[in-house]
Amino acid sequence: MNDLEPTVEELNNLLEHHHHHEHSSHPHVHSQESLRKIVNRLSRLEGHIRGVKTMVQENRPCPDVLVQIAAIRGALDRVARIILDEHLSECVARAAQEGNIDDEIEALKAALDRFLP
Repeated sequence: MNDLEPTVEELNNLLEHHHHHEHSSHPHVHSQESLRKIVNRLSRLEGHIRGVKTMVQENRPCPDVLVQIAAIRGALDRVARIILDEHLSECVARAAQEGNIDDEIEALKAALDRFLP
């Protein structure tokens, strides 16, 4: 990891701060292993996007660029699915146990409204 990339702890703190203050009454904490996997996938996507940028700068054929963009979209959708699955199994389940499932469902609906086309 270079000096500009956040650590897993920094990302976890950011997620906890955002989720706690925006929508939920519980701290939002992912396991270190889960965060590592998500961050690694996002880092690979970052590299892939830089590669597509280079392709455009080198005037590579448009169909080749579009194929790479489709691959990026698929990979990004898979990251979103991992995050959604974890949210359902961890956060929503925790909210149900704590008796605030309605708030958590509303927050999820609001997020999905922005996420889905």
